[in-house]
Amino acid sequence: MRPVLYGVVAFALLLGVYAVVLTLVSGEQFLRAQFAQFWYFVLALAVGFGVQVGLYARLRQVTRHDNSSGKVVAVSGGTSTAAMISCCAHYMANVLPVLGATGLVALVAQYQTELFWVGLAFSLAGIVYVGHKLAAATRHMAQMGQRT
Repeated sequence: MRPVLYGVVAFALLLGVYAVVLTLVSGEQFLRAQFAQFWYFVLALAVGFGVQVGLYARLRQVTRHDNSSGKVVAVSGGTSTAAMISCCAHYMANVLPVLGATGLVALVAQYQTELFWVGLAFSLAGIVYVGHKLAAATRHMAQMGQRT
């Protein structure tokens, strides 16, 4: 599968998970209200996640070479995972009531916009980091191709 397709699928899956979790926990009306209020954050986070997955898929493609280092893939995968978790942290406000953590939910709900911004910052950091690793791996593989 092409890296762009991985990114599109990741974007769609994140939006799907968002819709399912909010609908199951708080109902369809709540989903509509939250999306209407925060659509720009939700879409930006989903796009950021899709871009990270696409970059990561491309990085894996580039490093699939007999002499490639698995360290690049491992480090970028860990970073992508950390960014994904941070970008989805605000969804915990909708899941935590099920777990009975109402005090924490109130705190998270109070700072929901700030959590969106933190998620976006981590998403951007993940994109920059994986993009940098992809550029470095691409240069490395090009140099290796010139040597053989």
